[in-house]
Amino acid sequence: MTSTANASAAGQITLGGDLKVNRLGFGAMRITGPGIWGPPSDVPTAVRVVQRAVELGVNFIDTADSYGPEVSESIIAQALYPYPADLVIATKGGLVRPGPDVWNRNGQPKHLRGACEGSLRRLRRDRIDVYQFHSPDPRVPLSDSIGELLRLQSEGKIRHIGISNVSLDELKQAERLTPLVSVQNRFNLDDRRSDGVLEYCAKKFIAFSVAPQQQKVYSENIAYGPANIQAVPLLAKDVLKDMPTTPENIANQVQIDVSFWADNGEQLEQRFNSWAAK
Repeated sequence: MTSTANASAAGQITLGGDLKVNRLGFGAMRITGPGIWGPPSDVPTAVRVVQRAVELGVNFIDTADSYGPEVSESIIAQALYPYPADLVIATKGGLVRPGPDVWNRNGQPKHLRGACEGSLRRLRRDRIDVYQFHSPDPRVPLSDSIGELLRLQSEGKIRHIGISNVSLDELKQAERLTPLVSVQNRFNLDDRRSDGVLEYCAKKFIAFSVAPQQQKVYSENIAYGPANIQAVPLLAKDVLKDMPTTPENIANQVQIDVSFWADNGEQLEQRFNSWAAK
């Protein structure tokens, strides 16, 4: 039976005033090896998963140079280049990977420039649609790190700037330095430290992207308004249906990022519990 699932069923959002995307996006962290290190054991399957997501209407993909490292970006290009005209790719820089499951911060301007230019090469892009500072580095003033992204933006290498793994104070500081189109923080039913960040983003019309890592779904929210939560399980099921793996291997090898929105953490919890019970 032909699937009718489509990412557009959750509605759309506009990033930065000019990038219209479906709220259901694809997070490409787990098209890598164990520990987010090296290539996946089955690269052709990872390529097919990325292609299947786009077939199902996904037009926003989130990745980072540190996923692999460099693996996720390369697989995205292998799967989709030349890209559909409406596809928006967001990537991140600011973390370095000395080994599996190890993530070290590096917000030095020189590192961020090299990370951005490397992402451009791997993704085969002339400009990154949304470039997110992956995590503030306590050893480097935030103004230095954001300042380098602004220079890259002025050179035409970045279209819009976002930030990830931030506290509310860091978010406000970054926003004083440049307009931000997105914030990506860890947020789930057990980890609610970003409640204040989520509420601030909703008030400021900044997209809030979240990977809850709950048992039944890896989820990414690209939202500051209502979305159709009923689209979530259908799309995730159809993207993964041909994966020749166990649920545990799926969790280790591929992250399907599908979005849902709530005005606050309590509403998010209610909606997630409603879906998880199905």
